Amino acid sequence: MEITAVSMSVLELPGPSSKFKVVRVPGLHRIQYTHEGERVDRPRRQAFLHVRTDAGVEGLAVGADRGTVDLLRDLVMGESPFHREAIFQELEGATRWVYQRRGWFGAFDHCLWDILGKTLGQPVCHLLGKVRDRAPAYLTGGNMDLDGYKRHIDTGRERYGIRAYKVHTYKGGRADEPMYRALREYVGPDYELLADPVRSYTLGEAIRIGRLLEELDYVWLEEPLHDESITQLQELCAALTIPVMANETLQNDMEGSCQRLLLRATDLLRASGVYGVTQAMKMAAFAECFGTTIEFNGQGGLFGAVSAHLLAGVPNTTYYEMSRDGRELAKEFGIENVPTVVDGQFGPLDGPGFGLVVDWDYFKKLTVDTY
Repeated sequence: MEITAVSMSVLELPGPSSKFKVVRVPGLHRIQYTHEGERVDRPRRQAFLHVRTDAGVEGLAVGADRGTVDLLRDLVMGESPFHREAIFQELEGATRWVYQRRGWFGAFDHCLWDILGKTLGQPVCHLLGKVRDRAPAYLTGGNMDLDGYKRHIDTGRERYGIRAYKVHTYKGGRADEPMYRALREYVGPDYELLADPVRSYTLGEAIRIGRLLEELDYVWLEEPLHDESITQLQELCAALTIPVMANETLQNDMEGSCQRLLLRATDLLRASGVYGVTQAMKMAAFAECFGTTIEFNGQGGLFGAVSAHLLAGVPNTTYYEMSRDGRELAKEFGIENVPTVVDGQFGPLDGPGFGLVVDWDYFKKLTVDTY
């Protein structure tokens, strides 16, 4: 079997859409910025990558651009999609020489796994060596006040049976301390809480808040400082017993992330299926040998389908991170079935490859550009 075509479809939905604006965090002596969402009256677009073979098997993934398609056409045409590791090594090595950011070919890697699964009639998680059917999910959202977090927690419990929540807060340690206490009191001792202040702390705040979170039995402290602050992160990890996760902005960088573990500048690894199943599995194996877990960020590709298979195929991972039900967005683009959280648990589809069923007529109706 050979790769015969690499192409892209761009689908468009009516607006409104959203954009980010950067704002300064009020009430702090230091200068610190965060972002806010803003609704804009413009259509929403989503690009999909297609990889076709001479056997008629096609892999589908979310995410592409013309430059990436051009590079892939130059580098992989005529290659066997089954030689996934050889292709990974070539594209990873080529990253420097074709001047791309790390993880640039993640969607293409999804297509190769999708093709292999469809050819063998097996779900991707079976090819990884399935270790579980489902994994627990935690719900997360943006920066809110205390009542907003409580409402969001209640929605997750009532609608999806979720029994864990990760707090995103960008207000600084002084404002966060009473909020962390109040949330633990609100949910009780058996509900799992996680904290993600999105690099909004000083080292002193991170140590003080980290010790508070230990007292309150939070699961982990994520990105309290800049990921680049290696010496401060080493000091923080040494000072706390709660695990620190500190490679959020390095998820596309397999070697850079793993180096953080070696340097003891993080206790857990953060990764995203967006950058490819092959890279995620390599990082997971490294974390396992280091005696820790790898935790996958967000939906992770194909509206949650990629993360679902990784959760089923990786022994040393814990949670699915849910910020939005992937079914809502997928259906808008004609994808009829993606995984969802049921009774607090999240798992993969049973079909071959990633298991997605696409209404191709509707998909084509939304397509405004092909390349």
